[in-house]
Amino acid sequence: MTSYYTPPGGLPPQTQLMTGRAVFTDAYAFIPRGVFSDIVTSSLPGWTRTKLWLIARPMSGFSETFSQYVVEVAPGGGSDAPDPDEGVQHVLFVTGGLVTLTIDGQGHELDEGGYAYIPAGAKWTLLAEGATPARFHWVRKLYEPAPGIERPAAFVTNEKTLQPVAMPDTNGVWATTRFVDPADLRYDMHVNIVTFQPGGTIPFEETHVMEHGLYVLQGKAVYKLNQDWVEVEAGDFMWLRAYCPQACYAAGPGPFRYLLYKDVNRHAKLRGPGAFGAFR
Repeated sequence: MTSYYTPPGGLPPQTQLMTGRAVFTDAYAFIPRGVFSDIVTSSLPGWTRTKLWLIARPMSGFSETFSQYVVEVAPGGGSDAPDPDEGVQHVLFVTGGLVTLTIDGQGHELDEGGYAYIPAGAKWTLLAEGATPARFHWVRKLYEPAPGIERPAAFVTNEKTLQPVAMPDTNGVWATTRFVDPADLRYDMHVNIVTFQPGGTIPFEETHVMEHGLYVLQGKAVYKLNQDWVEVEAGDFMWLRAYCPQACYAAGPGPFRYLLYKDVNRHAKLRGPGAFGAFR
């Protein structure tokens, strides 16, 4: 398995032609890897020696359930108070370096491929202790409790220890690395890794209620986003609102892999007449 793509940062030279592929529509956003320069990084209170690219955030009328960061923490940096919102749950996926993660007093070391689920209300810290920067994805979502269902517990694993599950009738060319059981109703989001072998496809236009964030970890493909076919490669990010049609062809010589967020297992939120005035 080749290494996961991580943004190199920096700035392009003044001699570079502006031939970017960035797109923002009512149905989807496409952020190509060339956009990930230092001029668009953010910093966060409580974090030291850290920069991040904030690639998804709730936006009314677009995607509304999650935020996603691509984070780089220099050696010795990190946070003892990563997020002040105790109602937020988190998924971390490490793409490089070494992370020391403590969740409710229990310490864990995560290297490339490491995955952590941190439930809402947990106390956690993160420190980059390797000789090189720690790089990881950070997905955040407000947890939605459900009657009679207990909250999930924290866990840490590594995708390299898990067997991808092949989609039916695909001969293994389309598979998903699942970090939680899809039937476990404690979870109201899934963050998985989808893998297509060369020539693999999504052979129909998926059109569904789930929002998506798709960060390409490896390879290249042609991806259908609403009415557009977009060529994508490692380091690109796609952000799909609910019901945006999608499909893909894995077009490269090697596997095409992406980190996928989706919201699951809860009722759709309804707005009563008080939000817009009484019905007449």
